Amino acid sequence: MSSIGVLLCQGGQALREAGIEGARQEARLLLGHAMGATAEDLLRDPRAEVPPEAATRFHSMLERRMAREPLAHITGFTGFWTLELEVSPATLVPRPDSETVIEALLAEDISPQRILDLGTGTGCLLLAALAESPRASGVGIDLVPEAVALARRNAARNGLGDRAQFLAGHWSDAISGRFDAILSNPPYIESDVIAGLMPEVARHEPDSALDGGADGLDAYRDIVARLPCLLTEGGRAFLELGQGQAPAVSALAREAGLLVRGERADLGEISRVLILSKP
Repeated sequence: MSSIGVLLCQGGQALREAGIEGARQEARLLLGHAMGATAEDLLRDPRAEVPPEAATRFHSMLERRMAREPLAHITGFTGFWTLELEVSPATLVPRPDSETVIEALLAEDISPQRILDLGTGTGCLLLAALAESPRASGVGIDLVPEAVALARRNAARNGLGDRAQFLAGHWSDAISGRFDAILSNPPYIESDVIAGLMPEVARHEPDSALDGGADGLDAYRDIVARLPCLLTEGGRAFLELGQGQAPAVSALAREAGLLVRGERADLGEISRVLILSKP
């Protein structure tokens, strides 16, 4: 049998050679998942022997990661905000950049009662918003039925199933009424750029959640046209943006009769969220 320390060294080296950033940390996450152990367990005694069946699982997962399958797809889960979420190839893997949407919502201090999430995927935005707004309820919409089922499981997993409803549909076609906060991370990658993205994205994440059309703005055109009929008086919409898209999406919003209240940058100082309201 091999020890924890030996497997971590072998795994880290293999992932580095495959071009994986943070190779040592990812090797630790994979080994912990294979053993059903925490990071603290692994660090406590690096010389401890790893059971053969756990070592076999580790090597299998290592091969998948070296082939550039996303880490979250291999483990089946990822963290977002304060939540642990199940993930699948039916949706995007939630990213730290998207947490900027939740930061922007909290900074506006509007105490929403009804929240809408357009293109909900895993449910990450709606569920994080509900976790921070204990009196609110919300609706998440996704075109992909598998994503809707996944979001429902995530709501139950995080104790939010009684306040979150998930529906399959095209943007807001399946709902009626108005909302105090509308969240969306729509597809915003230009169609001809997708094939050149990092392999974890281009090969393993759904085009329907990435492809924003020739200029990356197709989804925004549809969404902003709907917002005046969806927002309450005093409500806010928070749209996640791709790099450099703030001016174009702001122009679309103004054409739809919306007020651009501001932008919020992510940790990389990229303008990541556009904040809109009725005039």
